[in-house]
Amino acid sequence: MHQKFEKIFSYIIKGLTFSSVMMLIFIIVFIIKESVVLFEKVTIVDFLFGKGWNPLGEPLTISIFPMILGTIYVSLLGILIALPIGVGSAIFLTSVLNRKMRKIVKPTIDLLVGIPSVIYGLMGLLVIVKFFEVHFDFSSGESVLAGGIILSIMVLPYIISTCDESMIKISEQYKITSEGLGVSKWHMIRYLILPACKKSILAGVILAFARAMGETMAVMMVIGNSPVFPKIFGKAQTIPSLIALEMGGAGVDSLHYHALFAAGFVLMIILFLVNMVFHYIKKSIEI
Repeated sequence: MHQKFEKIFSYIIKGLTFSSVMMLIFIIVFIIKESVVLFEKVTIVDFLFGKGWNPLGEPLTISIFPMILGTIYVSLLGILIALPIGVGSAIFLTSVLNRKMRKIVKPTIDLLVGIPSVIYGLMGLLVIVKFFEVHFDFSSGESVLAGGIILSIMVLPYIISTCDESMIKISEQYKITSEGLGVSKWHMIRYLILPACKKSILAGVILAFARAMGETMAVMMVIGNSPVFPKIFGKAQTIPSLIALEMGGAGVDSLHYHALFAAGFVLMIILFLVNMVFHYIKKSIEI
């Protein structure tokens, strides 16, 4: 009876796994199929490295180069802001707070993941964008910097959670020996815990960067959505926000419609390449 149950359970798991893989393949094939139509009229080079986005007017120009730069720029900015805060927060949780306080603070940080991105967008619009408008005399506070700040808040839990688990294990491993040798807590953090956590920090950056590049709503509400080359205090547009804003108005089977699918395909390839590069870097680090 027990073996029969295990066999049925095994078939169910295999079936679910197969369904997930097939679903992923179907999505990829569908996006490629809808994207290929565009490249019969626009070359891949022009689409990727052209100068403008005007799929409805004259002259017709369909290029997502400014949006590719905008996506990478705002994501990197978000990671640059979030990384020191995330690592510092993980150190604070593992090495400063006692166990009782940690059990209260850690779940609170994890809750940040569950907040809908539109709430982050509203906060960004009402607080960050307004702050830039009032205190820095910006014509409009919507900017790449505002998008980077919002993204940094959104990706913080990914970095903190990834680093936190490793730091606890490493801290437990070295704590007794360090205390026995009279090594201070901060010396142990600087020379033992942080070097041993390189792999975890990098893994957190991978998760956070992938999350940041795919974010749509919150960034769309604070970045200005102008298909121009991004500057830190200027407006820009990301690929997800381009698709979200224009897909509803694009006529089915129009060049505009297929261009948006092609933009989604490019975003998918960029994410794949980023994960490959980071995976290679992670493997090359000796811990």
